[in-house]
Amino acid sequence: MRNRPRHDCENLMILEHAILNIKPDQNAEFEACFEKAQQIIASMNGYISHQLLRCIEAPNQYLLLVKWEKLEDHTIGFRGSPQYQEWRKLLHHFYEPFPEVIHFELFDSASKDG
Repeated sequence: MRNRPRHDCENLMILEHAILNIKPDQNAEFEACFEKAQQIIASMNGYISHQLLRCIEAPNQYLLLVKWEKLEDHTIGFRGSPQYQEWRKLLHHFYEPFPEVIHFELFDSASKDG
């Protein structure tokens, strides 16, 4: 089986996934604080991009997707930084319950021996 070409950033990219449940009646305030907080995360080493999506069926629920070059850019670099403390102050008081954060990497079945 022939392997398809992959871009370098695809080989390295990690996707962080967090479902954020926001306390009732705090969406507007959360979104305003996220506008500030996204500037923090975008300035970090290893950051590629992010998206914040609001759930249609549950308007107090959001999906945060962040692309990192490698896992340690998030788990060590960002979370161990003074900028993370600022991120926490801006956003963490909105969460109920606190979100589980998980990470994904690209699975390319074409690169597996068949």
